Amino acid sequence: MSNEEENLQREEERELQALLKREFPPLQNSELQRDLWPQMLRRLDAQSEPFCIPWFDWALAAAVAAALLLFPNAIPALLYQL
Repeated sequence: MSNEEENLQREEERELQALLKREFPPLQNSELQRDLWPQMLRRLDAQSEPFCIPWFDWALAAAVAAALLLFPNAIPALLYQL
């Protein structure tokens, strides 16, 4: 790179830094006012069922399993989509 290109690149970096500082000023008060972990524990304890899967999800999983058993050649296509 020539000296002019380096100077141009430095100037563009300075402009970009100035724009970023202008648009995203530093946070004034970045600390939380209180601890959120006890509130999270209360919410987890309040849930009646910790893990519930809807019936439609089970039906969809069964349909995919049946399709893979009936059409084993579709396995690579399914893996490609993942």
